Amino acid sequence: MRILIAEDDFVARKVLARLIAGLGPCDMAANGAEAIEALRLAWDTGQPYDLIFIDIMMPEADGKAVLRFLREEEARRGVAPGKEAKAIMTTALDDVKTVSESFFAGASAYVVKPITLEALQKALADAGVAVPSASA
Repeated sequence: MRILIAEDDFVARKVLARLIAGLGPCDMAANGAEAIEALRLAWDTGQPYDLIFIDIMMPEADGKAVLRFLREEEARRGVAPGKEAKAIMTTALDDVKTVSESFFAGASAYVVKPITLEALQKALADAGVAVPSASA
């Protein structure tokens, strides 16, 4: 499973990477523009990401823009329904509006920071991804 973490906070990126270490190789993007470029490069090299963690509040392009790009690009490239990347939104915002907008835009799951192993396992299960057995 190829993974991308799009998160502007260095510590949050490292913690999340540690929590998901057993799932597969992981790339990181420090802002939305880097995330979009990573997605583009992955598709162009024939190695798209299977799982993407997207922070909603990032510089250069916010998480909603990255998610929109992801879903539009998957449609443009003919990714079959049900074969899309799992997109888990990560954010400090847990209000109903933000959560519902994320799911409406195509998020697979949603997890509120600070991310705990239990919350991450639930988000992965909600997205249909096998839950890691290693502890934090």
